Amino acid sequence: MPPTVRRKSQSRADQHLANRREEILDAATAVFAQYGYAGADTQLLADRLGVGKGTLYRYFPSKEALFLAAADRGIRKLCQFIDDSLVGVVDPAERITQVVRSYLGFFAKHRELVELLIQERAQFKDRKKPTYFEHREANRGRLRAEYQVYIDAGRLRPMPVDRILDVLGDLLYGTMFTNYFAGQKKSVESQTRDIIDVFLHGVLTDPAGQTK
Repeated sequence: MPPTVRRKSQSRADQHLANRREEILDAATAVFAQYGYAGADTQLLADRLGVGKGTLYRYFPSKEALFLAAADRGIRKLCQFIDDSLVGVVDPAERITQVVRSYLGFFAKHRELVELLIQERAQFKDRKKPTYFEHREANRGRLRAEYQVYIDAGRLRPMPVDRILDVLGDLLYGTMFTNYFAGQKKSVESQTRDIIDVFLHGVLTDPAGQTK
């Protein structure tokens, strides 16, 4: 077989494997969210996909590996969704606003991912760091550099950058869970406006009286 034909054949094979992996993760996310980790039988998942259990184990060696891969993919999709939404947005305030909007909007459409994050914490308490915080820390370096540029340019008040990232990150994380458990009583856009107004402008009328 000529090299060009081999490469094309390998490329098609690789794409098939990637597509099948995505199909498995899609189905696994739905099954874990619906039945919980303990109740999500791999046979049920295989039946839903119309494959044998052996096919699942060719891609993921264990139920735990499949679950963690599903959670990891969900957070990677969140990060990519936010990054894509920031393309072409330059102004710091607009970028922060778009981060909030995209974050809340993503979880509003992907409630099953919230369920997986809850299950991960309950099922794998011995993990050094949950998937969500692994990604949060992995992105911290570039976010720290970006926000420092805003501070140096006088667009944000001088303060430790980690303080900004921690406050905003924890605020969004808490809002995501509140929306999930209590129900999202406001639209994503309305919540975004409220968070940005308080986060960027504070609540006091006299800036000089703000607590440092």
